Amino acid sequence: GTQAAKLVKEFGLTQISTGDLFRKAHREQTSIGVISDYFSKFGRLVPDDFTNEMVYDYLKENMNNFGNGFILDGYPRTILQARELEYFEESLGFKIDAVINLDVDFDVLKKRLSGRRTCKNCGATFHIMYKPPKVEGVCDNCGGELYQREDETEAAVKVRLSTYEGQTRPLIDYYKMKGMLTNINGDQSMDDVYSDIK
Repeated sequence: GTQAAKLVKEFGLTQISTGDLFRKAHREQTSIGVISDYFSKFGRLVPDDFTNEMVYDYLKENMNNFGNGFILDGYPRTILQARELEYFEESLGFKIDAVINLDVDFDVLKKRLSGRRTCKNCGATFHIMYKPPKVEGVCDNCGGELYQREDETEAAVKVRLSTYEGQTRPLIDYYKMKGMLTNINGDQSMDDVYSDIK
């Protein structure tokens, strides 16, 4: 998400975050929002059918608004989702140019995810170690209250990483076989990671 936001700013791309789409569905209390709440509370992936439907509907509604292109942030997360994305490409007339894998040690990921805090009001993100707010618990941007999302508690992060191992890691081999994968060392500084991605 952090790197996608930088690419958006520099290159005029659109960031499509499945996490943001699920949170929007939650706020609107759609059926996908209710289902995603249940799974994310326990750090589990929302079943492929629901995720695919949500992403497809968003892409279909917005294909004419992407200008310089878009970044899919958090999708696909399973081989079944990747296969469905290939259908979306055909059906909606676009082409995925690259697949970027940020390779980060699990211990580092645990610290990064469990230290994140999000503004209840504007959605800005902070980190208690890497990007702390000026006043603890208060958003620098709007003064809103900062909170830790349920899926970013230490217990939920452990489940998320276990889920990643079983369901998402096979995507690396899938995209490697297709010759589309670019691995980036995510254990560097944010600026160095961004430089490598560019």
